[in-house]
Amino acid sequence: MKLNYKIPKYLKDAYNKELGLYEVALAKSDFTNAWYHLERSHIIGQSYPIEHTYSHWLMLKFGFMQKDTKEVLGQIIRLLVGYWKSFIDHVPLGNTGGANVPPLKSMPIPNDIKNLFNSK
Repeated sequence: MKLNYKIPKYLKDAYNKELGLYEVALAKSDFTNAWYHLERSHIIGQSYPIEHTYSHWLMLKFGFMQKDTKEVLGQIIRLLVGYWKSFIDHVPLGNTGGANVPPLKSMPIPNDIKNLFNSK
């Protein structure tokens, strides 16, 4: 069984870029783009426990900001299990991480992120 514990630098850089874009959009109250970049950070970091959990933490905080009960409840559940699923490399690739999608559903990976994964 493969155990994931540390994200490679090239993925960490892309992950941090998405989080930076999230912060910029959030500061402008551009909530649609803020969420978009949170989803992308989730896709990039979901195979790594710390990044995966942090993406869900930010999604939880975003849900509170938006007063979105469904999102808050969905993120609490994801926070409880996401870390371990990442650690044992058992995540649904491409899943955007929001409560609007089933937590175990694999989804298409955006082409630019797919190319990033393949650039290893």
